[in-house]
Amino acid sequence: MLDLLIIGGSAAATTAGIYGIRRGLNLKIITKDFGGEVATSGEIGNWPGDGMTDGITLTDKFKKHLEQYKVDIEEGIYVEKITKQEDGTFCISTQKGNGIGMAADKMPDGKPDSLKCDYIAKAVIVATGVHPRELGIPGEKEFRNKGVSYCSTCDMPLFTGKTVTVIGGGNSALESALMGVDIAKKVYVINKNAFFKGDDVLIKKLTSQPKDKVEIFYETGTKEFVGDKFITGAKYTDKEGKEFELKTDGIMVHIGMVPNSDIVPDNVEKNPFGEIKVNIRCETNVPGLYAAGDVSDVPFKQIVIAAGQGCTATLSAVQYLNSR
Repeated sequence: MLDLLIIGGSAAATTAGIYGIRRGLNLKIITKDFGGEVATSGEIGNWPGDGMTDGITLTDKFKKHLEQYKVDIEEGIYVEKITKQEDGTFCISTQKGNGIGMAADKMPDGKPDSLKCDYIAKAVIVATGVHPRELGIPGEKEFRNKGVSYCSTCDMPLFTGKTVTVIGGGNSALESALMGVDIAKKVYVINKNAFFKGDDVLIKKLTSQPKDKVEIFYETGTKEFVGDKFITGAKYTDKEGKEFELKTDGIMVHIGMVPNSDIVPDNVEKNPFGEIKVNIRCETNVPGLYAAGDVSDVPFKQIVIAAGQGCTATLSAVQYLNSR
């Protein structure tokens, strides 16, 4: 039986783990892969103490910090469902399917197969973050990993000296395009809006690039990805409705994120975007269950905010455990 189970592997989970261990909790961190969206970030210039770093370097620091405190981390774990039991503890079912720690006499109906729990904890912090939103257009699934990518840090180097297209208008798209400036021969940027929505410093840096290096299309809709065994181009529609095809060797899609919130109990409140609703203490409407980072309805999705929420969630969980 764990005091606290932390689900996730990025800034919020890291901070939660550090604070939990320092408070003497019996805890564990489980995650599909460590680093989350932080690991796929390019340049990071707003993490306190690091004038300029990158996602891979920062993720490595997170992990080393946890190892310093000997926090138990299990990677490659896919959580399927969190269930709150009658005794107030939480049953966490995963794709491991080992049925660890759940005796038949603790089942609600006494039947061994009624509920399989791979982990049981008195409190749970959900810090599962988000995953990339898809365009949902023809050719997108067919050419995924065949020229279409959602991770510029992972795949942009594959297009060294080639032509690459970035789709999106926020910070992730801006960072991707700027990464492409240093790697690719030519960068196209497709923005469905009339302006960018990211940080001014990134917008100015991108829009000041020479046109032979970066070409930006505003108010342009992406309609279809085309190619043979590999992507060769994309079809778009401009603001006047005129269709055209852009030849490109690779496409980076950065149009937003979807919260990884499906694992929580059905009675947990979410907003219309699927983000888990929390109060200022990172408490959900289910006692003992907390959410931190981008999976929550915190209004600003920033690494430093996720870290702060991880701290808040753990300290709230400590008070909850003490009250029990």
